[in-house]
Amino acid sequence: MLFNLRQLFRHRALIQILVARDLKARYRGSVLGFFWSFVNPLLLLLVYSLVFTIIFPRAEMLGADVHPYAVFLFCGLLPWTWFASSLSDGASVLILNGNLIKKVMFPVEILPMVSVLSNMVHFLFGLPILFGFLWFYGISLRPIELVWFPLVLAVQFILTLGLAMVLASLTVHFRDIKDLLANVLTLWFFASPIIYPMSLVEGRGPSFMGLPPVGKVLMNCNPFAHLAISYQEILFYDGPFGHWKWLLALAVGGTAMFVLGYWLFDRLRDSFVEEV
Repeated sequence: MLFNLRQLFRHRALIQILVARDLKARYRGSVLGFFWSFVNPLLLLLVYSLVFTIIFPRAEMLGADVHPYAVFLFCGLLPWTWFASSLSDGASVLILNGNLIKKVMFPVEILPMVSVLSNMVHFLFGLPILFGFLWFYGISLRPIELVWFPLVLAVQFILTLGLAMVLASLTVHFRDIKDLLANVLTLWFFASPIIYPMSLVEGRGPSFMGLPPVGKVLMNCNPFAHLAISYQEILFYDGPFGHWKWLLALAVGGTAMFVLGYWLFDRLRDSFVEEV
């Protein structure tokens, strides 16, 4: 396992080639091409803003701390799109690349990383749009808070890669996971503080045996909740970045998930050729 981990760095050129191939294939034949990387986040923001401010006007009920709501929403929606798309693509990446897996010398462990990295590129393309909205609404970015931003990216990357490796290795054997995953991600989206602030739910639900309310316990156990709050506190809210302890704890948990995911992937790699 440790030897294969060291090999990932040696295959960085191949990873770059496959990421570029994935990005080109995604928009091959389209008129706008790579501009869809900028247009898609805008359209997604437009849809959710339309729903929650006009069709289903509940943004005002969330309190003044989420105003302007479109910017608050985008701070969580953009990283969620990276997260959810990476897991969806990663779950089926081995099945879709069966021709590569059957090559004797191909390093199959890089395929989940390619899925996460290609979706990360789309996330990075969406950041200028987010920063443009921050500037338009007069929300200033604080350099001392932005220092944490690369760490949040790194934590999300390592956590997402670990989950993608687990899903990729299991979906080869259990194809139902791919269909189940779509429903799990929908539930996970609404269970994360993306369209609402965490303060809205952390005090809800009963308390048992002296523990915090159920709403707060569920939020604390939700890894993406800590990522969303970290992005919101760094980019949207005023004041210091107070969620740093949870972010560091998530960094440890994300690293453990990556080790677990790679271990499982490494144990099952010999069976991939037969299953695809």
